[in-house]
Amino acid sequence: MLTVNSHPRQVCSGLSRRELIQAGGAGLFGLTVPQLLAAEQQSTGYAGGRAKSVLFLFLFGGPSQLETFDPKPEAPTNLRGPFKSIATRTPGLLLTEHLHRTAAISDRYCVVRTMTHPHNDHNASHYIQTGHTWPSRATSGGDVNARATDWPAMGSVVEYVEAHRPRTTPREFPDYVYLPNRLGHLQGYDRTGQYAGWLGGAYNALATDIQKRDSNDNPYFRDCTDAELDYRIKGLVSTDEISLDRLSKRRSLIQQFDSEVRAVAQSRQYEAWDGMRQRALNLVSSEQIRRALDIRQESAALRDRYGRHLFGQSVLMGRRMIEAGSRFVTVVWDTVDGYSWDSHRNSQSLEKYLVPGFDQAFSAVLDDLDQRGLLEETLVVACGEMGRTPQPTSTSAWGRGHWSYCFPAVLAGAGIRGGICHGESDKEAAWPASHPVSPEDLTATIYHALGIDPEIRLPDRQGRPVQIVEGGRPLVELFG
Repeated sequence: MLTVNSHPRQVCSGLSRRELIQAGGAGLFGLTVPQLLAAEQQSTGYAGGRAKSVLFLFLFGGPSQLETFDPKPEAPTNLRGPFKSIATRTPGLLLTEHLHRTAAISDRYCVVRTMTHPHNDHNASHYIQTGHTWPSRATSGGDVNARATDWPAMGSVVEYVEAHRPRTTPREFPDYVYLPNRLGHLQGYDRTGQYAGWLGGAYNALATDIQKRDSNDNPYFRDCTDAELDYRIKGLVSTDEISLDRLSKRRSLIQQFDSEVRAVAQSRQYEAWDGMRQRALNLVSSEQIRRALDIRQESAALRDRYGRHLFGQSVLMGRRMIEAGSRFVTVVWDTVDGYSWDSHRNSQSLEKYLVPGFDQAFSAVLDDLDQRGLLEETLVVACGEMGRTPQPTSTSAWGRGHWSYCFPAVLAGAGIRGGICHGESDKEAAWPASHPVSPEDLTATIYHALGIDPEIRLPDRQGRPVQIVEGGRPLVELFG
């Protein structure tokens, strides 16, 4: 039996899975990646993976390790910052005082304190979301916007794998969803790392579009109204406005046209266009998607538990997307005012909004997933693209600069052993003292949890097989 995305190691020829993927990718067997994927005997789920879905909470800007998951109460005053540390349910694990809800459930998650990479820049958003570095540096005047040549996001890889998996019925729901906005859009950017890149636009996320009130507004720092929290896809019409019979006739006409076009145009560009057209039809005709995107379906009490701010409601929407069938959901706490998690000089925002807002939403979603029986099959990951400097940039406001050399990530669910720390930082939370973890390692761990072999190769725009992760090691020791 050939299994690309799970753990059986041998095929009938006696070759290992790795050897066959390598040979097929090199063209020795005349196999394409879609053909390899089509060889899977199971048509639903990810065989061999503990996680059916991933909820990726991306705290863009660089949360301070010292003000979140790695406080240093014994450090000198000029290093440890303005916040006190508190105990958790896990012996020896201290968190900042503003993570009190998260501290109370520390038996449900693992803290990785030693994320590290040399890309000390916000364009590391590409690194964290793809497992690959990006050549341009924003700090040196480089562009920050996405390109068609970027590496595909983890969610896009999941979308691609699912799209090429054999199945008897079409997919009803997108496998990659991005909430509440495209990264950078509230600032006028279109940041790198969130798209399918060279895989093609057909594998981009389904992204919602929640706007701010004006140029000075920060919806992450206030309660949002239901009118503002309209996650529904723009242009999505109800079945009252356009009948399913009418849609079916449109689909039939398009399919007749497509059958003729395919005879003369079998290209990657056509495949991508065809995929986008099919997804658009599914979006328009799916009542399931319409209901899932309506956050008003949730009780007022549960919405209060998550927090009525944009991040809390978006995390709740992320849980709804996973419950509806999405495989990879990214919820981003984006920069709106030029700082936010990029806290060069705003400890008051950390104290009043940022850390408490994350604490509320993160603890609520772990509780919610657990109560619904979804936590054991959902991997929850929370991290930024970097951390902050141990030395403050301002002692009056306790700002800190960029620091990618040691920062935390938190993982829960899908078999992750709760109540543990992986790695320790030095006495200043500046460098890993043990067990450094790279973005490649984190990416490989996420794929491992999903049952996707990190050594799988996908075709680039020229059809050449490209390995999705290079050099990463799944942190299998985090799983029970």
